[in-house]
Amino acid sequence: MTNITPEELKARMDGGEKLHIVDVREPWEYAEYNIGAQLIPLGRIQGMQIDELEDLKDKEVIMHCKMGGRSMQACMILETAGFKNVVNLTGGMVAWKQKFG
Repeated sequence: MTNITPEELKARMDGGEKLHIVDVREPWEYAEYNIGAQLIPLGRIQGMQIDELEDLKDKEVIMHCKMGGRSMQACMILETAGFKNVVNLTGGMVAWKQKFG
C-alpha cells in the first residue's frame, strides 16, 4: 500500500487522469460530501463483497474515507485479496475539505 496526499490526488483529477477511486465511508457520509468516487462501504469490503472491483486487481485503486483509517483497512484487505496497487488517501475527506473546501 502506498499513500497519496489530497493535493496529489486533486492534481491528477484536475489533469483529467482516469482514476479508480473508492469511497469506503457509509452512504450517509457519502451523501453529505463526496468527490465522485465509487461508494463501497468498508463493511462490504470486509465481507469480500467486491465483485465490482475484480477487474481492477492489476490497476491502481485509490481508497478514501473520512480520516484515512477505514481506507487503510480496506487497502490491507484488498492487498490480501490479490490487488497489486492500492493507494490510501492520507487524511481522507477531512484533509480534502481543509485544503479545497
